[in-house]
Amino acid sequence: MNQYTNPVTTMFEMQRRSIEQSQQAMNQTVEFQQRAGQAMLDSMEGAESAQRSTVELQQQAVLSALDAMEANAPGMESAVVDMREAVEEGYETLLSNHAEAFDQTTTEFEQNIEAGEEMTEDYLDALDEQLDLLLEAHEELEGQSVEAVDGLAEQVEQLREQMTEAQEEVAQQVEEISEQAADAVDA
Repeated sequence: MNQYTNPVTTMFEMQRRSIEQSQQAMNQTVEFQQRAGQAMLDSMEGAESAQRSTVELQQQAVLSALDAMEANAPGMESAVVDMREAVEEGYETLLSNHAEAFDQTTTEFEQNIEAGEEMTEDYLDALDEQLDLLLEAHEELEGQSVEAVDGLAEQVEQLREQMTEAQEEVAQQVEEISEQAADAVDA
């Protein structure tokens, strides 16, 4: 009878593996998304640093140009001092706004990542619970199916035995009739 349950058990085992592999794939996808979000956050911090350096280099270039103008244009000292103050104030405001904008963006992105992770964790927890219930029901169905197949196999075996007995009886009756006919012909 085992020969009848092996394919059924194998089928159920394959289905369970498929469910479990799907669950693992879902978890790996979520982990990938979390790593991607963290990588974006890290790249934002690098971009902020690179942009800040570029702005600071531009500020130095403008100040160097003002130094050259002051050195090569006599009588422009007071105008260059005013321009230098305006340039320094402008760049100070720009750098301050730049830092504030990146801080806000980074903070909001971090909050979104955290909220997304919390929501995803809640979703995965609910999914895990549902999959556990599904697997329990699946195992119960497997047990019932194996029982049904075993019962059917027993019935088939009984029917086969009955058929064999009936064939033997018919063969014995045919043999008896043949002997009686042979005896009647001889008499």
